[in-house]
Amino acid sequence: MPLQVLNEKLWFPPIEDALQDGLLAMGGDISPDRILLAYTNGIFPWYNGEVPLWWSPNPRFVLLPDELKISKSMKLVLKKNEFRFSINEAFEKVIQACKEIPRKGQDGTWLNPTMQTSYTLLHKKGFAHSAEVWQNNELVGGLYGIKIGKIFFGESMFSFKSNASKFAFIKYVEELKKEGITLIDCQVYTEHLESLGAKMIMREQFMQILKHYI
Repeated sequence: MPLQVLNEKLWFPPIEDALQDGLLAMGGDISPDRILLAYTNGIFPWYNGEVPLWWSPNPRFVLLPDELKISKSMKLVLKKNEFRFSINEAFEKVIQACKEIPRKGQDGTWLNPTMQTSYTLLHKKGFAHSAEVWQNNELVGGLYGIKIGKIFFGESMFSFKSNASKFAFIKYVEELKKEGITLIDCQVYTEHLESLGAKMIMREQFMQILKHYI
């Protein structure tokens, strides 16, 4: 089936129509309403230049909060208290840092001003959240994502100091667990998150969890 091209109408094709790599559709806007519709249907955005691309990979990379892994070295980092952890203290700084930090194979254009504006609006509406890590009052690590129901959809993370992003992730997962979050969507595989307990599940199982807990 050819790749669907979206217009201003607020809709998505069935996720079963996604290509083998998970690409489902292209185009449309990147408005807060479309982003929320995407997440609730197992889809997430990723830009390619100026055109938004919409993805629903199979399998899906997720973390169950009860399966969070904390290595011995990270347990020592947590005990040292060299970092301060916060939630929603600096959302716009976090998303800007996620844009600016160099990433292998990426030029930063995926997180463009339009996406930044939309996620900032979602933050003001109470859907998008950030977790921050500070050292000597300087922002050195963090992450942001979308929370809908009992699901947290992770979007991006950054680290300017060794272990800062892991510290942010571990501390935030612990907080999400207290809030009753049942699943953290990590979208696609990374070795970094696999070391923290994330794993692949089939898209069908992912969608069943979404429908139950959204």
